Amino acid sequence: MIWDQIKAEVLLRIEEEKSLKDYFQLLILSQVDILSSVASILASKLQTDALKTSKIKELLLEALQSNTKIIKEIEQDLLFFKNEDPACHHLSTPLLFYKGFLGLACYRASHALWINNRKTLALFFQNRASEVLGIDIHPAAKIAGGIMIDHATGVVIGETCTIESKVSIFQGVTLGGKGNESGGKRHPSILEGASIFASSTILGDILVGKNAVVAAGSLVLKSVQENETVAGIPARRVRGLRQNKAEWDPGDSSL
Repeated sequence: MIWDQIKAEVLLRIEEEKSLKDYFQLLILSQVDILSSVASILASKLQTDALKTSKIKELLLEALQSNTKIIKEIEQDLLFFKNEDPACHHLSTPLLFYKGFLGLACYRASHALWINNRKTLALFFQNRASEVLGIDIHPAAKIAGGIMIDHATGVVIGETCTIESKVSIFQGVTLGGKGNESGGKRHPSILEGASIFASSTILGDILVGKNAVVAAGSLVLKSVQENETVAGIPARRVRGLRQNKAEWDPGDSSL
């Protein structure tokens, strides 16, 4: 089980760094399951003078436990981080140290609150995640399990955005609207396996196809086809069939 593996990793971390024993004990080893641990870690970061850690944990845990799909989505996120990020060698690493994972977990709690018509509390957690973690995901967005938001600083995901599984998103990415729409679908749809590299902006109700690549710094205003690579301002197609990820360099000068 993923939770058992995380606890085993944390015991090894304590052997390596005994000064963090109390920290790991409080946030991991004393918790009953992964949802309780996620709620504890988030609460320790999102607490305010007006709303203390214990109350925030209670509210987050209630939200995370309200839908049985959430624990699976969180586990899928952890596995995808470990498989996709070459700097991530342990399942416990995103849980303990990656604000992209934690921001995504906070979104999952906020989304559960949103669909249960607790929109004020959902917006509270969206705002706290934005203030503390630097990642802004609207609670109404629809995001599958198995997502990596790497580094995460400055990521913005709009209200009607949809994101399928196995999508990688890097720092500074905006999935936004064009500002001239009202109601209906206003934000992008990102299909399975797509990669959106740093500081890219994708605007409007457009599609980024399965396994597509958006190169760093691009401005995307039109749909991107399956397996297509786009780059530039505005983005244009620079490559059709996507290369093996291990062979593709998002900083390739040919882009």
